[in-house]
Amino acid sequence: MAGSVKNLAILGSTGCIGRQTLQVVRNLAGRFRVVGLAAGQNLELLSAQIVEFKPEFIYYQKNENSKLVTQNSKLLSMEEIAAHPDVDIVVVATSGKAGLAATLAAVRAGKKIAIANKEPLVMAGEIITREAQKNGAQLLPTDSEHSAVWQCLNGETMPVKMILLTASGGPFRNFSAEQLDKVTPQQALQHPSWQMGKKITIDCATLMNKGLEIIEAHWLFNVPVSQIEVIVHPQSVIHSMVEFVDGSFKAQMAFPDMRLPIQYALTYPERLPNPELPQLDWTKIKALTFESPDFKKFPCLELAMSAAKTGGTAPTALCAADEIAVDLFLKEEIKFTGIARLVAGVMAAHQNILHPTLDAIMEVDKWATAKTLEIYRQDKKC
Repeated sequence: MAGSVKNLAILGSTGCIGRQTLQVVRNLAGRFRVVGLAAGQNLELLSAQIVEFKPEFIYYQKNENSKLVTQNSKLLSMEEIAAHPDVDIVVVATSGKAGLAATLAAVRAGKKIAIANKEPLVMAGEIITREAQKNGAQLLPTDSEHSAVWQCLNGETMPVKMILLTASGGPFRNFSAEQLDKVTPQQALQHPSWQMGKKITIDCATLMNKGLEIIEAHWLFNVPVSQIEVIVHPQSVIHSMVEFVDGSFKAQMAFPDMRLPIQYALTYPERLPNPELPQLDWTKIKALTFESPDFKKFPCLELAMSAAKTGGTAPTALCAADEIAVDLFLKEEIKFTGIARLVAGVMAAHQNILHPTLDAIMEVDKWATAKTLEIYRQDKKC
């Protein structure tokens, strides 16, 4: 109901998206009540969040040195928090496959799910969307690109001709192959437009993120992969576009700030003023430019697009391999260009399973994780 207080559970509350979600909650005072918080090992920040928001339920990764101010909050699993009857909206802001089980729990409980974590839909989009339809759950995209597509499709009843997902091109759009080979983690973590967590920032730099977004868009909007394209738009003003069968386009534009799509998902179908959100100054925008992505320089995008077209467990293998490869790069154990080489090796060895069960997905995830590490140990060229 418009104007009523909504109860939120935020999974991944200490991460970049989780923190920005809590900023939106602060800025829209009286609109939301935080009833659940889940985090990993940043217990200092989680403690501060618990003191401020006083959630009824919490989750954190325990270890022998865990010290947390709980404020009498009840400790539950992420799945229990996501499915709890007191929760209206579940914000899935975890990183990697950690959010898959909780997302499925929320879907089966018929929740509204503001989904910022790519991997659940990439790994198990067929299962999640089927369960959402069966249980009346709503998947509310909070990625800027998918939020833009969602807003463009609002009110439209006819099938789309094409979805165009925009990409900034990352910090290395104009680098040569030789320069890419020498990229450091510190360089790769400097995104030109967005403030995000480490994993997704590296994925943006390799353009893997855009390939994962194609898979997400396929499941979120029930559009064939062949009707979803990526176009490089360095200014990051247009967050995505939709082309319709009559040749008309709709584009959603805004200042590049993740709090805007987060707020739209939380307040939908309302649009609310938020004085803390930066505004576009059109007098300072001299041009909006577009170009095709360079697959030779950024092979991760092509690998992801191939997995999207193949379907089945191919996206699962892709996600698992990329997660390990990015971690190795951040630890400076492989080169920036080694990320694509490792992922390509795993995809070449993967035996695809169409229409997989959840057990099959988890087995492929385990296999691809081990295979990535095996290739890394054998191939020191990475």
